[in-house]
Amino acid sequence: MATCEPQKHPEIVYNDLSRRDVRSLIFHLLYVAESYEYSTPLQSLVDMFNRGYNLSIPFNSEVVTIAQAIIDARDELDNTIMPLLINWRFERIGVVTKLILRFALWELSRGETPSNIVINEAIELAKCFAEKDSYKFINGVLDKAVQQQNPQE
Repeated sequence: MATCEPQKHPEIVYNDLSRRDVRSLIFHLLYVAESYEYSTPLQSLVDMFNRGYNLSIPFNSEVVTIAQAIIDARDELDNTIMPLLINWRFERIGVVTKLILRFALWELSRGETPSNIVINEAIELAKCFAEKDSYKFINGVLDKAVQQQNPQE
């Protein structure tokens, strides 16, 4: 897979996806949930996504579990983002940028993946999906978050 967009392909096997592909699928589910203003159950969105891209993401998969965790924590994550913004109002941030920041901050808060990898993956998502130079903004916000969490990094 290893592209920005999920590919319609009958041979994609969920278990064969790379970590980057898994992150891309999580991001896509977050985007769809945001598009539906979180009013549609995630199970329904996963079903639509599976049909639309000839995928078979299991409902108990890491993709769905993480997407649901981020959706459930979005208010808390937004409250984490706001103080990190310098000369920006939260309302001015584009939807895609917000979703990438939420995803990365959630992942950083878990502490399971090194911060440099989380930031790099967020930058790659931004280069694929966000406005032209949003990756620079995302890098700055996440770097500041890491510095506040771990002043020695």
